[in-house]
Amino acid sequence: MVIKVFVATSSGSIAIRKKQQEVVGFLEANKIDFKELDIAGDEDNRKWMRENVPGEKKPQNGIPLPPQIFNEEQYCGDFDSFFSAKEENIIYSFLGLAPPPGSKVTKPPGEELSLPNGEVMGEAQSPAEGTEEAGESGENEAPKEDKEDEGNPAEPQEEKAGEVTEEGAEGDAEEEEAEKEEAAGGEAEGEEGGGEGGEEGGEET
Repeated sequence: MVIKVFVATSSGSIAIRKKQQEVVGFLEANKIDFKELDIAGDEDNRKWMRENVPGEKKPQNGIPLPPQIFNEEQYCGDFDSFFSAKEENIIYSFLGLAPPPGSKVTKPPGEELSLPNGEVMGEAQSPAEGTEEAGESGENEAPKEDKEDEGNPAEPQEEKAGEVTEEGAEGDAEEEEAEKEEAAGGEAEGEEGGGEGGEEGGEET
C-alpha cells in the first residue's frame, strides 16, 4: 500500500505550501513510503483527487484544496485531519498502516488487547508483583497492631486499679484485726480489774 499525497507545487497560497511541506516532511522523517502527486501540472491527478474526496470533506464550493492524503484509493483525510492524528499520536491508524516494531502508538479507547483469560492488557498483574504487594501489606499490618496496643491504655489502668483495690482490701483487713485485738485487750483488762476489786472486798469483810 502506498500513501498518496496530492499537492499543488505551483500554488500561490503560502498557507497551502506550508501545509504541503509539513505533511511531506513528516512522512519523510518517519520513513513512511508515499507518492507525491501534483495537481497543478496534471489534470488527471486534479480530477481524480476531486472525485475521490468524500462530499462531507469538500468545502462549500465543492473544490477540495491540497494537501489531500490517500492510502491507494482509500481517502485518509486533509491537512486538519492529518494534524489532529499527529498530535494524538495515531498517525499510523490515520494512514491505515501498521505501526513499525517498537513504535509508541496510542490506541483509541476501547481497543486494549485482551488476554486469553479475559483480562485486559495493562491490568494484568504478575505473580512477583502480587507477592511484593502481599509482603508490603503484611509489613504495614504489624505497625498498625502495635499502634492499636499503644492506643489502648485502658487495660494497664484497669490492672493497676485492681492492684490498688486489693492493697486497700488488705489494709482494711489489717485495721479490722488491730481493732479486734484492741477490743479483746480491753475486755481482758476489765475482767482483771473486776476480779481484783472482788478480792479486796472480801478481805475487808
